[in-house]
This record gives sequence, structure tokens and C-alpha cells, in this order.
Amino acid sequence: MSTFRRSRIRAAAAAAVTLALGCTALAALPATAGAAAAGGLVVQYRTSVSGATADQSEPWLKVRNTGSVSVPLADVKVRYYFKGDSASAAYRFACSWAVKGCANITGTFGTLPNPTATADRYLEIAFTPGAGSLAPGADTGDMQLRFHRADWQTLRQSDDYSFGAERSTYADWSRVTARSGGVTAWGEAPGGDGPTEPTDPPTDPPADGPTLFDDFDYTGHADPRIAANGWSIRSNSGGPGVPGAVWAPEKVTFASRDGNSIMNLETSTAGMGASTVQTEILTKSMKFRNGTYAARVKFSDAPKSGPDGDHLVQTFFTINDLKAPMADDYAEYDFEYLPNGGWGEPSNILYTTSWETYRPDPWEAVNQHSEARVSYAGWHDLVVTIDGDAITYYVDGQPFGTHGAAYLPERPMSINFNQWLIDLAGQTSTTPRAYDQQVDYVLHVKDQVLTPAQVSALVSGYRAAGTTFRDTVPGV
Repeated sequence: MSTFRRSRIRAAAAAAVTLALGCTALAALPATAGAAAAGGLVVQYRTSVSGATADQSEPWLKVRNTGSVSVPLADVKVRYYFKGDSASAAYRFACSWAVKGCANITGTFGTLPNPTATADRYLEIAFTPGAGSLAPGADTGDMQLRFHRADWQTLRQSDDYSFGAERSTYADWSRVTARSGGVTAWGEAPGGDGPTEPTDPPTDPPADGPTLFDDFDYTGHADPRIAANGWSIRSNSGGPGVPGAVWAPEKVTFASRDGNSIMNLETSTAGMGASTVQTEILTKSMKFRNGTYAARVKFSDAPKSGPDGDHLVQTFFTINDLKAPMADDYAEYDFEYLPNGGWGEPSNILYTTSWETYRPDPWEAVNQHSEARVSYAGWHDLVVTIDGDAITYYVDGQPFGTHGAAYLPERPMSINFNQWLIDLAGQTSTTPRAYDQQVDYVLHVKDQVLTPAQVSALVSGYRAAGTTFRDTVPGV
């Protein structure tokens, strides 16, 4: 149970960006043949997001072999060129779906040595040996790719060299280049910029290891697969939260969103303990310790119905049991979002906290936390890594806080999500109100420290393969 917290975190919400170059200006530029015929490769392009600005850019690509011999895809690199939104802006790559499998596709970002008005960056797409080869006349099939700002601010794509707003169906596109064996085989780079090495670390999928992955593809709280897959939806009474509140399994529901199953935790109250309903789901086994934990979570600032203002806590965390007050083998690692404040905070705040131990009465705590007083309403990628030296938290690909070795776990833990009310002081009305917290997926990789980009690549690979659940983490 996510009981006592003091932590925070920062991520970003989308913001409007001024349009600097109209889509029609780019559309008027001809797509030239480049080195296509001689190189034996052709890149076809379309976009599924045609707006001048967007939450993310979605260049969908195909690579076709027009030559007379097979081409190993591991030798092929494709570049999409764009203009960074600012000098400090960082970007993250993801593969939504691909015929060749997202696990066989990597994306890295680099900067151009000779920037132009429409390009100072590029996204380089490469292939693992598992992608195989392209026979003469064959193509890769769909590669539904996307990238976004690491802070999830709105990006402008209308001034990007490789963007074509009018390209709603696949066609040859020479503003995306392809190299084979280090030799340009298709397209024209902006301003004649030649190949340079990517500057960002690659997003290769990590080595296969003991892993828990759940896409939360269930029919409802009574679906027998939930228990079979190691989860328990809480129904027993007790803290944390408002005295007299109940924990209601039926308020944990599942629905489809953009082709993914989403888990929803609903918490409600009418201003009294007996009217307060809280929600929690947790793994039945405490078998998770060092490694990488990740989830995509949607926090909410406002209720879906009724008056706002309650001291709500929305969470993703790991924990084990406190065997005695101040026991030194206790461990807990939290992401906690308070949309309306609480614990003495007047407004929204996101905490991350690493716990060594605590005493409930009289209260005493040994922990380290990080915090950010800003709205986190919306979807966020949450990652925490635990190795032999430190605990590191990330939000939307960006480091948020690193906590010291004194807070490392001595025993394995469970994985939990819950939504609950600290008290009823934030909103004293007796009008019923309800709040939602949503979860897209959860991932744990035992004893491996992954980057957020590697987490994204691993999740994309599972989804491309149709994997909705996997648990190879051994019990203890």
C-alpha cells in the first residue's frame, strides 16, 4: 500500500507552437529521383499525422529493393530529416507496428554538421539481423514509426525537410535517404549533408531476460486471467486513505484505446468515509527486486464528475511488508501524483520516493525523495531502475531523481497501482464525485538497467508480436 509519501517528478504537457512555414510551401517542392536507380533501393513514405503541429510526428516508411541481388537489411540505414524545435529539445523514437517486427527496428537521433533552414537533426532507422534480407523486387512492408519530444511538448513538423503533409498514401520520397553498406542508395540529404554518426545512444532492444509484461488485456475485474497472471485486485479494508473507505474490485475496469487495452482505476466519494471507494491492483507475489520497472500511466487533474478539490493520490510503486517499526529490510519505491495537493502541499505535485524504513506511531521516516510542483495531467512514461548503486527515476524519458545506495532493497517486492484519498479536507462537499487513473502497460526486467528508449523498444516489440502478457520472473 502506498501509505506515506514525500516525493515529486516533472513531465510536460502539450503546448501550442506558432506556425513558421506553411505545409503548402513544402508540398510544392518536387520529390526528386536522387540516386534511386543506381543504388537499388527506394524509400516510400506517408504520414498518418498531417498537421503543421502535432503531439508526435509519424513518418511511415517502406524500403523496396529495385536491384537484382538480395540486400541484408542489417546493412541498410534510413534517415528522416527534421528541424529541432529548439537547441535543447530532445526526442524519443518509437515503433508502433511493423511487418518486420518492431523488435527488429531501431531508431537513433543525430545532428547535421551543416544545418539548413529545414533540417538540423535526423532520425536514423536501422535494422537488426532478425529483419532478414530484401530479395529483388521485395519491400519491408509497413513500418509505422513515430517520434516525439522527450518532454511531450507540441512539436512543429511543417518546417521539417522530410515531412510531406499531403502524403497520405505511400509513394517514392527522395527527401528520406537510404544507405546500404555505407553508400548512399537513395534520396538527397538537405544541403548535401553526408553521413555522420548518430549522437544519441541506440534504442536497440535489450537482451531477453526474466521479464514481466502485461498489456492489461482483460474483460473485467472478474476475468480469471487476472488471478492466473499473478494479480490481485484489492477488496480488504484498511489503509492507506480515508478511515471507513472500501476498496472495490468492480471499480477496476478495462477498455480499448487506440488498439490497446487500458486499465482504469476509479475512486469516488460523497464527502464521508462510508461513501468513499478506493481502488488498488497488485502482484500477489513479492518476487521483484533489482532491475527496471516501467509503466505508462494517465494522471488526472480533475474529476470525471462532481466537484474538484479532493486530496487524491495516483500511484505506481513497488513495496514489501514492514515486519516491525523501523525494520531495515523494508523497501518501497513510489511515483505519486497529487493533483490537488495534500500532506501540506497547496496544489498539484508529483513525488518520487525511495524508502529505507518508517515507524507509523509515533511517525518517523527514513527516505529520500524528489519532487516537482507542476501539473502532470495526461499520459506519462514512468521508469525506475534499481541496481547495486542507486535508484534512478525517469518521467517521459528524462531523469527525474537519483537516490542513494542507502535506500536499495534488501528483500523482493510486489508491483502495485492504486488511487486513494489522503483525507476529506480538500473538498468538504457531500456531492458525489469520481476520479480516474488509467494504466496502459507495466514492465519489469529483472537485474537489467534499461534506458527509457530501450523500454519503449521492448514494449513495442511485445506489441508487434501480439504478446499481451509474459511472466518469466522466477519466484522466490
